[in-house]
Amino acid sequence: MDDRYGTDVLAAGWRNAGRKQVARVEARRDLVVEVAGDDYVGAVTRIESGHVELEDRHGRVRLFPLGRGFLVDGAPVELVVPAAQAPAGRTRTASGSFAAGPSRARVARASRILVEGKHDAELVEKVWGDDLRAEGVVVEFLQGLDLLEDLLAAEPPTAERRYGVLVDHLVPGSKETRIAEQIRRGPHGRHLKIVGHPHIDVWQCVQPATLGIPAWPNVPRGVDWKTGVSRALGWPADDHVDIARNWQRILASVKTYRDLDPALLGRVEELIDFVTS
Repeated sequence: MDDRYGTDVLAAGWRNAGRKQVARVEARRDLVVEVAGDDYVGAVTRIESGHVELEDRHGRVRLFPLGRGFLVDGAPVELVVPAAQAPAGRTRTASGSFAAGPSRARVARASRILVEGKHDAELVEKVWGDDLRAEGVVVEFLQGLDLLEDLLAAEPPTAERRYGVLVDHLVPGSKETRIAEQIRRGPHGRHLKIVGHPHIDVWQCVQPATLGIPAWPNVPRGVDWKTGVSRALGWPADDHVDIARNWQRILASVKTYRDLDPALLGRVEELIDFVTS
C-alpha cells in the first residue's frame, strides 16, 4: 500500500508530499503580479505585517496576504518577503524625498509652518516630519484661522521669519477664504503664505482606498462632519474620545505620500519651499 506519509512520521516535508510546488518569488517593489481568480493586476508598492500592497494601472491600491495565490507571467508563485540586503541606493522618506541619512539635528529656523487643526498637524508630522527636521522647520498648531491675525500682531513675520499657513476648506466663497484674503491684504501679507485644500476636514485628505472604502460618506447639513462620517462607517461616535480614536485609526493607515490626496501634497510642499527659500 502506498503510504503518503512515508516510513518516518517525523521526516521533514511530509505535509507537502504530493503537493504541487510553486516558485517562491520575492515581493520586490514594482514587481507586477496577478491575483489568481480575481483578475486584479498590480505592481508591488510595499510590504507590511505579512501583507503585500499592489497598485493597478488606474492608481487603485489593494492589500493581500503574502503567500500563494498569485501569478507572475501567468505562472503560479508564492510571494515572500524579500531577503535582507545592503541598501543598493538612497532610501526615501514618507514624503517621497531622499532621506539625508544620519546627521546632527539642524537648528530651528525662525520661519515656521502654522497648521490649522490638531489632526492636520499630526498628519503633516507623520508624512513630512523627517523633511521638516532636516530643514529645521517647526510646525505649530493653530487653533483656528480667525486667531491668526492676533498671532501675527504679537510676532510679525519678516523676510527672515516667514510664516506658511495650511488651512481646511480653502475654496471660493468659504469663510476660510474670506479670512485668508483679508489677512493677505494686511500689513503682514508680504512675508506670509496661506494655502489650503478644498476638503471640509483633513480626514478627507486621506485616500479612501487607504482605509478600504470606496469613498468618504456624504454627511447631511447640520450634522457634525466627523460624527456623521464615523457613524456612516460604523465607528463609535458618542463623544470626543471616540472621534479621537477614529482619527488615530485613520492616521495609522497612512504610511507614505501615496496615501494622501494630491490636493494636500502640493500645498504642503509649497509651504516648505516658501519657508526655506
